[in-house]
Amino acid sequence: MLMSTTDVDNWLKASRLRLNESKTQVMWLGSSQQLQRLNTPHVDILSTRVDVADTAGDLAVIIDSQLSLSAQVAALSRSGYFQLRQLRPIIRSLTTEAAKTIAQAFISHRLDYCNSLLYGISDSLLQCLQSVQNAAARLVTGTRRCDHITPVLRQLHWLPVRQRIHFKIAGWVFQALTGQAPAYLDDDCRLISRLRSSDIRTCVTPRTSTRFGDRSFSAAGPQVWNGLPSALLAPDLTFDRFKRGLKTYLFTLV
Repeated sequence: MLMSTTDVDNWLKASRLRLNESKTQVMWLGSSQQLQRLNTPHVDILSTRVDVADTAGDLAVIIDSQLSLSAQVAALSRSGYFQLRQLRPIIRSLTTEAAKTIAQAFISHRLDYCNSLLYGISDSLLQCLQSVQNAAARLVTGTRRCDHITPVLRQLHWLPVRQRIHFKIAGWVFQALTGQAPAYLDDDCRLISRLRSSDIRTCVTPRTSTRFGDRSFSAAGPQVWNGLPSALLAPDLTFDRFKRGLKTYLFTLV
């Protein structure tokens, strides 16, 4: 059923809320071919004409009209390199452990924020973020640009960006299967019915027909989970033991 902006406004009023036209953004979502066929540069919302935007911010995440997250990656890269330039003058006066702690606070936490949304984005975008992490690792350890970065990340015990995304998603699936996650995540993680008892928990993987569907948690979560080694799928693991084992396993994929 289609709803007009007037219908939305009436629904909000019934809930004692107000639609603020001056703070409302409109964005079309779709593939580049679909967006090219649209010729609606603005939308009338109540008494205000709102221009259609190419990007919009939501909880510090920049969403673009094709859901490529290219704008989000660009913003993260700019922010990361800015922080590294601020840290460079003082990093040599710190111990390695102190430098590592600061880099985690200013760089790693930025890369980890809402990083499950980055599942399935292009390799080139992932490499942009990986370059930020590599630069942070070189700054902390004093490693030269010509030296291989993988041993440095392992020394710092930093998972690369791709593995950090998988770590986040797998952790959410574990919590969903053990009743520690919100209900809306529980609904996306269902175990395959078993005829006999088993020590392995396997999730149902839904069929998807688009790349957007592949990136949704309902599809990405079971896919990441089912790809883990059987030792991590045992039902008797605590969350802490699972996280330690998962991080060890993900390091083997680097």
